Amino acid sequence: MHRRFLLASALLLSFAASAAAQEPAKVTTLFSRDLPDIPGKDGAMLIVEYPPGAVDPVHRHNANAFVYVLEGSVIMQVKGQEPVTLHPGQTFYDNDIHVVGRNASNTEPAKFLVVFIKNKGAPILTPVE
Repeated sequence: MHRRFLLASALLLSFAASAAAQEPAKVTTLFSRDLPDIPGKDGAMLIVEYPPGAVDPVHRHNANAFVYVLEGSVIMQVKGQEPVTLHPGQTFYDNDIHVVGRNASNTEPAKFLVVFIKNKGAPILTPVE
């Protein structure tokens, strides 16, 4: 009986982690504006909240992206670099194809601030195949 309970509990936790991994990141735009001192560029500031187990698709920003981790831990990697695990107070710079962007935890959420300097009118995120 005890063994069945442990097995059922393990399966339930696995299912819960899998379901949580399917939740998308929540993105909140704090502001976006033209940058008149930098012709052809605009800026944006976002808060990204990863639920437990969240994973971004491979993408690019066509921008200079400055990341500051607020809560939890995230794993980031741009093309040609090694992945890094970032914790609150740590930073990351992205200006290439973002091959890994994910929550480092399957049980705890993560939150980070991103500041973009991007081509005027360009989307914040473009999926890459």
